[in-house]
Amino acid sequence: MNRFTDKTVLVTGGTSGMGLATAHRLITEGAHVIVTGRTRARVDAAVQELGPHASGVVADTTDLDAVDALMETVRDRHGRLDSLFANAGTGTFLPFENITEKDFDHGVDVNFKGVFFTVQKALPLLADGGSVVVNASWTLHRGNSVLTLYSATKAAAHNLARTLAAALAPRGIRVNSISPGYIDTPMYPSAALSTTEAKALTDGIVAGRFGRPEEIASAVAFLASSDASYVNGQDLVIDGGLIGAVPA
Repeated sequence: MNRFTDKTVLVTGGTSGMGLATAHRLITEGAHVIVTGRTRARVDAAVQELGPHASGVVADTTDLDAVDALMETVRDRHGRLDSLFANAGTGTFLPFENITEKDFDHGVDVNFKGVFFTVQKALPLLADGGSVVVNASWTLHRGNSVLTLYSATKAAAHNLARTLAAALAPRGIRVNSISPGYIDTPMYPSAALSTTEAKALTDGIVAGRFGRPEEIASAVAFLASSDASYVNGQDLVIDGGLIGAVPA
């Protein structure tokens, strides 16, 4: 498929995990992809892995000056964006009573403020008829006692996607979110779990396993492409059946 030939796509948090896998997928379909990360070493390593159809910018999405500089770089290099995958995020996995103000501020800054202003500042570059995909989470659909802060920030990001779908409709820009389940990534590596912990999680998943970043990339590529031209304001849950079905 060449759904992204001559298209330029920005992937925030694109140096590992779901972001890096999505960058790979979009490049195989013809896109030029700009990835962001918080350190020069990670950005350079990602660009080297992705090849000549990728470029990278060091940018912390919680720093609005850095986001401004990111968009200026994109404008200088490419002139426009056709799609944006607002993927940069963080996890705060603590019991409710143990969350500090510092934890709260960091979680909200990365998972909501960063997404909010990344999309806002990308708008002048986004072509009419373009697309935005926001990385939310399965946790916005199902309560979990150690994910109170994380779930709330991801629910905010999803709701932002829904409201932006309405706000940007006059320009033909579609906005959707994805809700990944347990995905084997550097932020949540299955290898770091004990056999007992891993079994406790996978026993609740109809698919019986963690998802792969490449499976998320396929969904993002669909939502960002013209194949999803009539999909707008939706949340696509990619969780192996975690929230929608009970294992036999």
